[in-house]
Amino acid sequence: MDVATTVNCPQKLTVPIGPLDLECGRRLKQVEIAVETAGTLSDSRDNVILVCHALTGDAHAVGDAEHPGWWDGLIGPGGYIDTNRYFVITTNVLGGCAGSTGPSSIDPGTGRPYGTSFPVVTIRDMVRAQRRCLEKMGISKITAVIGGSMGGMQVLEWGIMYPEAVERMIPIATSVALSPMGIAYNDIGRQAILADPEWKGGNYYPGPGPRRGLAIARMMGMITYRTETLFEKRFSRRIQDDGPITRLDSMFQVESYLRYQGEKLVRRFDANSYLYLLKAMDLHDIGRGRGGVERALSRIQSDVLVIGIREDILFPIREQRKIHALLQRLGKRSRLEEIQSHYGHDAFLVEFDLVGPPIRRFLGEGRMRSS
Repeated sequence: MDVATTVNCPQKLTVPIGPLDLECGRRLKQVEIAVETAGTLSDSRDNVILVCHALTGDAHAVGDAEHPGWWDGLIGPGGYIDTNRYFVITTNVLGGCAGSTGPSSIDPGTGRPYGTSFPVVTIRDMVRAQRRCLEKMGISKITAVIGGSMGGMQVLEWGIMYPEAVERMIPIATSVALSPMGIAYNDIGRQAILADPEWKGGNYYPGPGPRRGLAIARMMGMITYRTETLFEKRFSRRIQDDGPITRLDSMFQVESYLRYQGEKLVRRFDANSYLYLLKAMDLHDIGRGRGGVERALSRIQSDVLVIGIREDILFPIREQRKIHALLQRLGKRSRLEEIQSHYGHDAFLVEFDLVGPPIRRFLGEGRMRSS
């Protein structure tokens, strides 16, 4: 199915990719991937940039005035990733809840939502599904693949799994394997969901599910996405409401902010998808089954721009420095760009004037020399 020939951007697509065998040994019989595009595909199909989203992202990276996209400040006509030049494709990951097959999808074998009967998926499974999706769209080569956090994990796997298909890689605020601290943060969020009585073993459809547990999980996540400096500057110790502060229910502004973020996520995200994507992040280790990290990185043929944020709590800058150093040791074409931001990990979603210029330069350059 040559979907790409019919695309007039921007457009939303649902691409059926057929059955998919997973790392866990199970097979999904019918898989669909939600796709959004921006820009125009060249006649030679050589201007494709694939965007990989983070944990609670989706395919809507590029929006409009009524429906903003989560990377509008980076991608657009004349933007750092210029849609007058590039055909930008964003997919919702396998296991997600924004159009791609995931736990809330209907199991064709039962006619009911999968729930926790959905198989465990990995970052590699996500990338394998993306590759199949692009093939269905008639696209075999990618000018660049870019993403931050969980999206950066996908970027690394693209370069390792399909080195011949990727010209440039831009992994942002990510690592070769999720750290023990990252797994620990994830488990706090996971336990909040599992402890909510409304989770019901994951079989809560069509009900609202564990809204409170998911909100608490998001609150925990937000603490790792931002920095102490930002919280101090934005909230300090200010009280949110009037009245005596000695009440048990008196609330600091930082508490109000975290609760708002939790409630906001609950309105658009499925708790089971959150659990499955956390597990995929936990399992991320590019060296697993490949003879170690260096042997995995040795497969990469692309030019690489690694971007890190010095204040990042969740993926400390040492993780990006490690990726770059290993690539250089292996004689790969790698560059490291470090930015500073009190937004911490979330800087790649906020500080477009910091992350954008090195991306634009990298995309506009000729092939890099090996270090």
